Amino acid sequence: MSPHAPLPIATAIDAFVVADGQLYLDCAAHGPPLRSVHAAATAALHDGSTHWFGAEWRERVEHVRALAARLFDRDADALALVPSAAYGLGVAARNLPLQRGQAVLVLDGQFPSNLLPWQRRCAEAGARLVFARRDAQNDWTAAVLRALDEEPGIATLALPHVHWRDGTLLDLAAIARRARGCGARLVLDLSQSLGALPLDLEAWQPDFVVAVGYKWVLGPYGLAYLWTAPCWRDAGTPLEHGWMACDNAALWRIDGNGDFESLPGAHRFDADGVCDLMRLAMAEAALTQVLAWGVADLGTALRARMRAFVGALREHGLGAWLPADEVAHFCALQPPAEDAEALAATLRTQCVVFTRHNGRFRIAPHLHVTIAQLEALAGRIADMASATSRGGA
Repeated sequence: MSPHAPLPIATAIDAFVVADGQLYLDCAAHGPPLRSVHAAATAALHDGSTHWFGAEWRERVEHVRALAARLFDRDADALALVPSAAYGLGVAARNLPLQRGQAVLVLDGQFPSNLLPWQRRCAEAGARLVFARRDAQNDWTAAVLRALDEEPGIATLALPHVHWRDGTLLDLAAIARRARGCGARLVLDLSQSLGALPLDLEAWQPDFVVAVGYKWVLGPYGLAYLWTAPCWRDAGTPLEHGWMACDNAALWRIDGNGDFESLPGAHRFDADGVCDLMRLAMAEAALTQVLAWGVADLGTALRARMRAFVGALREHGLGAWLPADEVAHFCALQPPAEDAEALAATLRTQCVVFTRHNGRFRIAPHLHVTIAQLEALAGRIADMASATSRGGA
């Protein structure tokens, strides 16, 4: 079998490069390596040392664009290739209208890439940030809806689909309906859901959507995807004015006083530098595998793992460590503060790789981890918690 050929979901574990003795549970930070992506990177490195990309580069860019578009709405003209989520969100912040006295709504504790552009934009416009904050009785969706009811002048909602800290879900369909009723625009960062959860752009009707190409899409760092609503594809202003996003024939004919046309559709937002041979090859391999699994089936398999893990923790009496809200394909545990350091150290000595942030242990497996491994981990965590408590007592 070709190293680039996708594997069926039934044998998905064989698609990954898994380190011996390591339990990698950090896909919400960076996806585990696929064998096909590793092979594509190696081949691209060899090709780059023997010949230049030549005229093929444009075709490779468009192939990646077409593959990635299948994760959105299949419209390649709606998608731009950019280097990061922050870049794409910067495009959104630059283009969406915002006036003095208006507001941009974000989540309390939102990831900085979807916070910093709005801070700057609000400062420039004389607008303000509004933070949706949940209390003990509220989920994130309720917190956002309450903020829309209570805060006047919200012009834009900049939100994720899944909270990056603990995997809790937002009901974007309900939020989008309320936002439209208020005349507010919607910008989405789907970096923690693209490739793991189906999208419903028709129901959400966002202006801009951005997602990184690593994490759950399993591709390379440094390549992200920016989806744009039709109204921005031929009228939006890009962050940079590079030659790749231009009508090339016209570009090379102009003099210093000449003019040029942007490429049609969302291509106008393409960032220079995305035609890197290695990143494009890795993205092709990753997208091919994710699409072969199918996002619906992939999401079902990932959520089955998380349900089993969460269920096992509850059976072991650790339900209080879990988020109260519904979680999607990853979660975060919050052990007692006095036990957290010892638990983290013990897990790491057992080669369990996870992110620890604000007292939480984020557990984010992909298909390289089995349900049996996660249930066994839950038992080990319960044993460690019990031993730590006895030691403290």
